[in-house]
Amino acid sequence: MKKKILPMMTICGILFVTGCGTKVKLKDGEEVVASLKDKQFTAEELFDELKERYGSTVLTNMVDTYIINTEIPDDKDYEESAKAELSSTKAYYEQYNYSWDTVLSYYGFSNDDDFLKASIENNKRSDIITKYVKEKITDDEINEYYEKEIYGDYTVKHILVKPETTSDMSEDEKKEANENAKKKAEEAIEKLNEGTSWSDVVKEYSDDDQTKNDDGNLPAFTNGDYVDSFFEATLELEDGNYTKEPVESTYGYHIIYRVSATEKPSLEKAKETCLEKIAANKLNNDASLATNTWIEIREKYDLDIADSTIKEDYKKSLTTNQEES
Repeated sequence: MKKKILPMMTICGILFVTGCGTKVKLKDGEEVVASLKDKQFTAEELFDELKERYGSTVLTNMVDTYIINTEIPDDKDYEESAKAELSSTKAYYEQYNYSWDTVLSYYGFSNDDDFLKASIENNKRSDIITKYVKEKITDDEINEYYEKEIYGDYTVKHILVKPETTSDMSEDEKKEANENAKKKAEEAIEKLNEGTSWSDVVKEYSDDDQTKNDDGNLPAFTNGDYVDSFFEATLELEDGNYTKEPVESTYGYHIIYRVSATEKPSLEKAKETCLEKIAANKLNNDASLATNTWIEIREKYDLDIADSTIKEDYKKSLTTNQEES
């Protein structure tokens, strides 16, 4: 997002470096925009110079902004996420003692409002691309995804044992801490096997502060909500049973107690979920898909560049993008 906006912001800085108080009203391109004692610079000369350097970039930015706001005219649904992105980005840089104003300036933003506008436009663009990718997904793809990836909801309790590691530990020390966590989880399972109540074992062994005082209860989930190892272990359990071996994840070692499961939703109810997931997978697995989809969207809007210099530069940019992809 920031790289795409930076050229445009740079150009704006060049155009208005002498100030915003006076604007040249163009009639035939011969209007003088600047002068020296023995030289005048016309609007046409400025345009010719700028289009050679930035014409394709500026034009496509203008075209894309028009398309984005035509496809999604209202910003309302994007404002909160943009504010959240602003807050998290600001916090990230400030934790390293960067001046926020300096960060904004570096990326071509004048103020927070510029950042918010860019974030909203970027998220709109992403949603538009996803919409167009979804339109090309076939019924066969939907049916295959539904059969293989769609499940009901599962309710479980868990005990989480985290390895006691620190950032300054050696690899051997981290390995030992990991092994100790696994042994502790195995010890907890032994307690359950011996008849100790689930509630008592949770209180004694779990390192999950968010669920420890609630019997280890987790919100209902389905495929894709948690790491694969956790979900797959849940699938293998019957209601009322717990895992007899610790289940490893990036968080540590889990003991999972399956409470209940719901039936798989119908294809009709799950269709939109299938479309969203398939589109996301396609975009994640093909780095060129988003770019190529946006090129197709411009074509749908009958983009026709009249200026030969800008048109040629635009064609070159498309070739470069395809080669990089």
